[in-house]
Amino acid sequence: MDDKLLEKEKIDWSILAVGVLGVTYNAILAFINHNIMPLGPSIVVLSEILILTYSIGYILYKGIYEEDLIPLGYLLATIALTVYVIVVNRSVYIDHLRNVMIIFSFTVLGRWCNERTLKLVFRTCTLAVLIMLLIEIFSVKTYVSLVHPAEYFLNTRGVPPATYSDLGLFRGALGFPGRFSFGIIDHRSSSIFLEQVSNANYAGVMTIYLVGFINRLNVFDKLLCLSTAILILITNDARTMLIFSLLSIVGYFIYPFIPKVLDIFMMPGIVAVGFIIHSFRPDAHEDDFVGRISGTVRNIIDMDLQATLGLELDKATVYVDSGYVYITYGATIFGLILFWLFISLYPGGKTANQKRLGHAVCLFMFLNLMIGATSIFSMKTAGLVWLLINFLKFNEGRQEIDPMSQQAPLKTA
Repeated sequence: MDDKLLEKEKIDWSILAVGVLGVTYNAILAFINHNIMPLGPSIVVLSEILILTYSIGYILYKGIYEEDLIPLGYLLATIALTVYVIVVNRSVYIDHLRNVMIIFSFTVLGRWCNERTLKLVFRTCTLAVLIMLLIEIFSVKTYVSLVHPAEYFLNTRGVPPATYSDLGLFRGALGFPGRFSFGIIDHRSSSIFLEQVSNANYAGVMTIYLVGFINRLNVFDKLLCLSTAILILITNDARTMLIFSLLSIVGYFIYPFIPKVLDIFMMPGIVAVGFIIHSFRPDAHEDDFVGRISGTVRNIIDMDLQATLGLELDKATVYVDSGYVYITYGATIFGLILFWLFISLYPGGKTANQKRLGHAVCLFMFLNLMIGATSIFSMKTAGLVWLLINFLKFNEGRQEIDPMSQQAPLKTA
């Protein structure tokens, strides 16, 4: 969109607040926990509930439209699966429902979001990430004095700090001898996310943003996103996101020539490659790329019929490092199939940017599920991805300032 037209768009303060708070709320709570008053686990849950409640309230206020029926149908199907899993196991488990609620909320918000607001969300979040990352790199003591990750995760998650370090960082960010590293800092950077996994995934989010949107960004935003992504990658020592980012450079040029429908084969293809890797290293247990993939394949092989039907719910949280298994135990094989189909088919695929974005998101999601699980569903990173997906799906190529003006709602609040 022309810069003059962009300036005429009104900032949607509700979407801006939801987008920025979704990324930063943990850091805000950590600052309060360390510098003002101790917090407990309930405040974290309450904060996320409030953000989701406000998002859904905003959506209902705007009205449910025909364009929202697919994400709404996905949410309703997930609710049905959640009720089924709870009933057959006689145990409350809503983790997967919460994940899909994040997808639904930010997807529909993306349809309402205008370009000026979208860019401001990404710019604000990325500036916050970059500033905290620079503080962490140049002075860990200052960084800890602001948010003290170890204390925050102890108070709100019950995760004890590492016994071998008194830096005040989250234990997972400390790394271990022999782990892949660029040697820039002596730990894995966490920035505003307080832990290393979400920080690494934010580099992936920046990569997705650049791949699908770079030709609509000004020079400042390009440099901001590119420098932040690179700085995260060289200080976080994230193997998967490094691989993803390198593949995305090539993908930027070839994605427009790949039909969108082929994304349906992305997940089976990645799982098949995982089985091939596992066949060469069936006993790999190391905390590296090959070890994580081999572990996920072993867990897939170990699943039985009862597991695929959601009858072994108690094992779901055991497999947080094996995404495909984690989803299946908590939402049945049908929950995994729904996720696969939604990720593969829902994003737009008509314009070059839509194809770039759709292919990049599929690679990001399905590759991540081979070595992890909960990180790709986190509001701290996933929210921005879904906001961008639906913005491009419904706004790419349109010249109208208000693309919703001609639509009639199916239902209004």
